[in-house]
Amino acid sequence: MHKSDFVGVWRLESLELRSASGDRTFPMGRDAKGYLSYTEDGFMSVAIMKPGRKLYESNDSRGGTIDEKVEAVSGYLSYCGSYETAENKVTHHVEISLFPNWISVDLVRFCQIDGDRLTLSTSPFFVEGKEQTSHLIWRRR
Repeated sequence: MHKSDFVGVWRLESLELRSASGDRTFPMGRDAKGYLSYTEDGFMSVAIMKPGRKLYESNDSRGGTIDEKVEAVSGYLSYCGSYETAENKVTHHVEISLFPNWISVDLVRFCQIDGDRLTLSTSPFFVEGKEQTSHLIWRRR
């Protein structure tokens, strides 16, 4: 695959986790919302959220109680950086991330493009203490 195959904005259609035993979960809900962008010059960004997250009591964007912040972060994922493609993979070179452990990490995604549909999946990694793979379906916007 070439970078030109990815360039543009993609809207999330589905995000699911799969365990080795075949269990499927939807960590951001079955109706998760998100966008993934790839630019011609090799930059990418992604933001995914669980719909219906509770509002903070305060409108102070740096405010919120500990519980409000925990809930907000638990329902949101975002990172950005450069990317490169090779055969059936796209590698995201993470520079900025809500999850600090991904900063300066290369996230390899196995990919398939079929028309305006992009499917990304991961190698097994740990989520909530279980080894799982992530499977995301995106549609070109």
